[in-house]
Order: sequence, then C-alpha cells, then structure tokens
Amino acid sequence: MPSLNAGSPMDGAEKSQMGRVTIYSVMGCPHCLQAKSCLQELGLQVHEVDINQHTELWVRVKELTGRSTVPQIFFNSVHIGGNDDLQKLAPEELERLVHQVREEPVPSDSPPLPEESHVEAPGKQDGAAELSETLRNMMLRLYSEHLSVDGKSVDYKAMSQSLSFEHYCELAVQLQRVELQALRREEKLAFFINIYNALVIHGNLRLGAPKNMWQRYRFFNYVSYLIGGEVYTLQDIENGVLRGNRKGIAQILKPFSKSDPRLQVALPEVEPLIHFALNCGAKGCPPIKTYTAEDIDRQLRMAAEAFLENDEGCRVDAVKGEVKLSQIFKWYKGDFGDTDEEMLNWILNHMSDSPKKSSLQTVMKGGSFKVSFMPYDWSSNSKD
Repeated sequence: MPSLNAGSPMDGAEKSQMGRVTIYSVMGCPHCLQAKSCLQELGLQVHEVDINQHTELWVRVKELTGRSTVPQIFFNSVHIGGNDDLQKLAPEELERLVHQVREEPVPSDSPPLPEESHVEAPGKQDGAAELSETLRNMMLRLYSEHLSVDGKSVDYKAMSQSLSFEHYCELAVQLQRVELQALRREEKLAFFINIYNALVIHGNLRLGAPKNMWQRYRFFNYVSYLIGGEVYTLQDIENGVLRGNRKGIAQILKPFSKSDPRLQVALPEVEPLIHFALNCGAKGCPPIKTYTAEDIDRQLRMAAEAFLENDEGCRVDAVKGEVKLSQIFKWYKGDFGDTDEEMLNWILNHMSDSPKKSSLQTVMKGGSFKVSFMPYDWSSNSKD
C-alpha cells in the first residue's frame, strides 16, 4: 500500500481534521492494531471503539455493515470494511477519502460512538468473574503493547520482562481463593474462557510456545492454575469444564472422575460455541477476545459467525459441491453433530447472512457434497 509510506504526499500529522475516522475493534486483535497503525501513519485522528465494552453499538454497526468481524472502518459515513479492505484500497481512492475526512465535517449518518456520559453499569458478577476479566484485560494490554506493527508476531521475551506482567502474576495468585460453586452458567462460561486464554499466554511467556505434538500434549496437560483450591490444566478447563467432562484429543479417560470435586464445576453439557472463543496460541486459532457473563451467548455466537466468515474457518465451493472446514470441526465433530450433514446444518445455523451461507445452502440442497478439513496452522506468532 504505497500511499501509507512515511513521506507520502498525504503524510500530514499536523493537518486539521474536520471529519472522523472510526474503527470498531477488539483489544489485542492484530488486524485492528495494523489498521489503526496504518491510519495513524496517514496523520489521521482515529476514534477507536472497543466492541466488548460497547456491545450495544456493535449490534448497530453489524446491521450497518452486514459483517461480524473486526475491525470495521469508516471514513465519516463511508464504510471501508476490514483491515484487508483498507490495505487493498487504490492510492487515489485512499487519497480521496483522507481529503474528505480532513475537509468535510462529520455527517449526521456517520456510525455511532459511545456517549461521553456513558458509564458501564457494574455487573452482578461473582468475584471470580470480575477477577478473570481484570486478568484478561491486563493480558490483552500486554499483548497489544508487544505486538509487531504488521500484527503477525509478538515479542514474548520483552513482555515477560515488563512490570505489567509481574502485576498480572500477582493477581493470578488470587485465583486460588475464588468460589466457583455459586457461578451461574453464563458466569462460568465467561470466567473459564477468559482464564483459559490468559493461561495460554502465561504459559507461552514462562515456558515458550510448544513446537511439536509432544510439547503441545505436555503444555495443555501440565500448564495450570490453582483455582478455588483445585488445580485446573488447560485440558481440564476446555474438556472438563466447558465441554461437560468429555474426552479431549488423544485422551483415553474423561478429565474428571466421578469422585473428582471439579466435576461439580463442569457444565452439565457441552457448549460447542466455546471452540470459537478459546485461543491456544497458534495462528490457526480464533482471535483473542474478552468475554463477559452478561449476554455471553450473543458474544459467543458472534465469535462463531466471525470464524465461519473467515476462509480459515470455512470454505464453500458450490460448483464442485465441496466444503472445507477448520480442523476444529474434525477434532470435536461430536460437539456439532454425529454426521457430516448434522455438522453442516449446525454451521449453517450459526452463519451470518452472506454469500458463503447462500453457497452452503445450495450445496446442501444438492444432496451430494464432500466435506474435508484444512491443515491447521500450529505455528506460533512468537517473535524470534
């Protein structure tokens, strides 16, 4: 994208700006960071809206754009799309948009911003849920601070040496005192999803990213937190708690025996949507987000829609009658259905309205289709 280079004719950090560039993002999202960096290199003032803090606005933006992925970028009232769309803009079109924002005031039909007086109402969450959100937000800030400009690598070494990480480790110790028994289903989902994602980052920082199958096995079966007086590994959280005590990949036994006190914490049945919220530290994983107990099901459904909209999650060739899916659907097929048809029906019911959904409907109406699974990108985004 040549026009983003320093020294370009549009490089004018000191120029006034009558209009507004709005970016709807999620803290720690690499694509959001790259888009914001590119816009700032143009000398533009960017109004960033964290959709996890302002879910009511995200519903409206999703209606405006027809998309459920982040970032979503607007120049005044003109919707650009995501980071890829920004990068692909022709130089003359980008110059026109930048000129428009600098010279024209914000129109009345521009996308919504949070009201200045808006204050989040304190959630009626258990202390465990509140602590997990605090820990998660702190880890996401660390992730953002040490993410490369292009959003493709993280300097974990520098992150591990930061004072913020030390503070996080001090807070994580408090998990051993939380009370889990009183958590409602929604609180339990948000708590353990946030803790799982934070624990993966913590494990990567302390031990380094696993590089092969054996290291991954050890990582997910030994990296753990002491929570409420009991040890929970990553496997315990994912398969024991969030999947209703089901066997995980390469597991012979269920995570919790009938006499295990942790079984009382497990969800009564599997929640398939968790697979689009858990991030294992690999490039093939869904993006990192923070989840809250309030409206957790909508948040998880939105994560699923975004994952399925991405070609790394699902590809459909209506002409050939082929559907290619992430390995997630192969590893946890039983969570989505016993047959390929049941699994595809589940996917169809959790897609946002899009050309891809229409293509999948066409494939399934044809009655004869082929399902395959794409290679999973286990490579780490750790900066060497």
